[in-house]
Amino acid sequence: MLQERLRVLVIGSGGREHALAWKLSKSSLVDTVYVAPGNGGTSQGVSLKIMNVNVKVDDYPGLVSLAQRHNINLVVPGPEAPLVDGIQGYFQSVGIRCFGPSKAAARMEGSKAFSKDFMKRHQIPTAGYQNFSEYEAARKYLDSISHDVVIKASGLAAGKGVIIPATKEEAQKALRVIMLDRQFGDAGNEVVIEEYLDGDELSILTFCDGYSIKSLPPAQDHKRVFDGDKGPNTGGMGCYAPTTIAPQEVLDEIDRTIVQPTINGMRREGFPFVGLLFTGLMMTTNGPKVLEYNVRGGDPETQTILPLLDDDTDLAEVMVACTEHWLDGVSIQIQPKFSATVIAVAGGYPGSYEKGHLISLDTVPEGTLIFHAGTTLVGMELKTSGGRVIAATATASTLEEAVRKSYVGVSTIHFEGMHYRKDIAYRAFRTTDSPAKKSDTPLTYAAAGVSIDAGNDLVNKIKSSVARTRRPGSDAIIGGFGGTFSLAAANPIFHPLSPTLIGAIDGVGTKLKIAHAMGIHNTVGIDLVAMNVNDLVVQGAEPLFFLDCYSCRKLEVETTAAFVSGVADGCIQAGCALIGGETAEMPGLFVDGTYDAVGAAVGAMNTAGESGRTILPDTGSMKPGDVLLAMASSGPHSNGYSLIRKIVDRSGLSYEDDSPFSMPLYSPSSSSSQPAPSRLSLGVALLTPTRIYVKPLLKALEIRVPGVDVASSPSFAIKGLAHITGGGLVENVPRMLPPTLTAHIKVSSWTLAPVFRWLKRTGDVSAREMSRVFNCGVGMVIVVERGCEAAVRELLEKEGETVYEIGELKANNEGDEERCTLEDLEQWD
Repeated sequence: MLQERLRVLVIGSGGREHALAWKLSKSSLVDTVYVAPGNGGTSQGVSLKIMNVNVKVDDYPGLVSLAQRHNINLVVPGPEAPLVDGIQGYFQSVGIRCFGPSKAAARMEGSKAFSKDFMKRHQIPTAGYQNFSEYEAARKYLDSISHDVVIKASGLAAGKGVIIPATKEEAQKALRVIMLDRQFGDAGNEVVIEEYLDGDELSILTFCDGYSIKSLPPAQDHKRVFDGDKGPNTGGMGCYAPTTIAPQEVLDEIDRTIVQPTINGMRREGFPFVGLLFTGLMMTTNGPKVLEYNVRGGDPETQTILPLLDDDTDLAEVMVACTEHWLDGVSIQIQPKFSATVIAVAGGYPGSYEKGHLISLDTVPEGTLIFHAGTTLVGMELKTSGGRVIAATATASTLEEAVRKSYVGVSTIHFEGMHYRKDIAYRAFRTTDSPAKKSDTPLTYAAAGVSIDAGNDLVNKIKSSVARTRRPGSDAIIGGFGGTFSLAAANPIFHPLSPTLIGAIDGVGTKLKIAHAMGIHNTVGIDLVAMNVNDLVVQGAEPLFFLDCYSCRKLEVETTAAFVSGVADGCIQAGCALIGGETAEMPGLFVDGTYDAVGAAVGAMNTAGESGRTILPDTGSMKPGDVLLAMASSGPHSNGYSLIRKIVDRSGLSYEDDSPFSMPLYSPSSSSSQPAPSRLSLGVALLTPTRIYVKPLLKALEIRVPGVDVASSPSFAIKGLAHITGGGLVENVPRMLPPTLTAHIKVSSWTLAPVFRWLKRTGDVSAREMSRVFNCGVGMVIVVERGCEAAVRELLEKEGETVYEIGELKANNEGDEERCTLEDLEQWD
């Protein structure tokens, strides 16, 4: 325990410096906190322990003289500019502790080009980049690339020197603004053009003594001036902590793979870091990556995080421990609470704005703090003097309550032209509601970003274009499960008994996002095959061969090999050959380690001669009274995952958490390049591969109606099949029916599987929406001649399938557009 009495000098005038002075004044070791030059909130009278001194931030000799006159023995620079200028060296030279990095170490913020090169040298994960000091070279580079970029002024630009262009034209304009128009002054002498990273941003503040590190709770800043992250960048409009996107194991990974290697690298290169390191991160699908370093506490992150420190944690002692390299000897305790900060800014900020407006403050509720930034006392009146004027910070046991209290705090602040964002922490509420307090808004597929109606509209709009491609052998009609091509009709060179070919093409969809997150890639290879071959067998075809197209940013051999081994497993299950594929590296299209895959399958069936059969569905033979059977699914298969991922976000669970529902663990074949998972996590459960129905159905398709003369009128028991994919039951079953018939399905015929019960309950998804998005436990629906249902069911069950009798076909009333009626649907509610 430090015994020395401390007199502290905090340098700066913003909200960060007010928060530092406030927390330091609570230390039992501190006698006085001087703030140079301070603001209206740090003026004497607010706290007898805190007082302003009229010395400018960049008057380094004047600050040293002040420290010597007042026997100051701990200096805490707040802003980045003095640190980059080397203020630490001024105090070091006269033997006064300075909690902040040396001028050499401050280059990590002073030059983004320097810090990017440092990350490259030390294998710190970050976005790909190029540095430029000549405009023409940078312009040509932008013209040469196709991927999205972020353009950064390399030097200090008050937190505003980062531009994220949406188009190539905007990128070129940003480059001109920085390098030619000099919007950020000398900060734009050099620019960094780096690859745009997609994901959620995260800020980590870490105490460092050159050797040891102690990181604080993760925070998320809101940079844009308007709600919904609209408008220009600012120094920060609000913040909350801890974020809900970084569980402890992720924070441990960040410390292990990013922060500690950064501190080690700086020390080994001769400029050890002492102070508070700010690491800005992007949480990508390929793990956390560094966006930037700051060499001081963030603003408003500092205001948000310091109130979370336990009362027993002495900030002054922690700072002294850093300067004297014994950080591992102090304890930093965090309260189990949430914190939120809302900043009130001047009208017009971050553009031109007026100063000198009178500020009035009402009494703030208990547990809420007011931190001043752009304020000054003129006589006894508090007036505006900056763009970011004043902020309210509140802590509470839940994030919702902390945010509510912070807005109550803002309501006590009044000045002309005052503006503040109304959606601080909205990303947390959008993506991860507290499990104990679920959002009142039921989730839908459309809310997850997928419109089934738009897909149907597209099919109708493009039918005429597709029809123009008609040629002998194909009718060029779309809307079914696959496309047919008759070799016999295509050309006289083919034998009249030549088979009809049937083709299908499909992808895996956003289920790949979970595969990326889990690092499990063989199961989605099976999914790719299943989505195609199941579409072939529903038309009566035997799959013959399969081809895949695998597209990625950069080929990662182990990942690709695992995926292809899954494709091979799927082909074996379907009895078809994997005869080829395409692997394409597209660095301008994909981000990090992500990939996408499309597959195409070709099958054949005999439609000629006595042994031939009609391509399914055989709508001409369907009639009222035909029985509907269904084959059980293995889970959601490969559809509805945009909504599933939204529901997982709402649940508050991570994919690594234990699954809240039961599913069988999938074991890959012995030839698979990816081992079987050791436990059933949520991610593993949701990656359960799509069931492939080909082999059992090909046998069942041979069952004939008893008592029918095959020679005169071949009659098969199965008249139609519907693969339940995107659109669920209500969209897929009608695809096999004539307009004169409607499918009447009793959903009470089977039990809703645990995975679907969990999705419905957690996402508050309506029963109707469930039936329109998911297969709900049945992956294939079969129309069977009444009287033959027992034989079909018996064969399929002998093949290992679970089969339900779920309803029948009925005559469609004239003008009735509903082609699939679900009875007992209220049971799911």
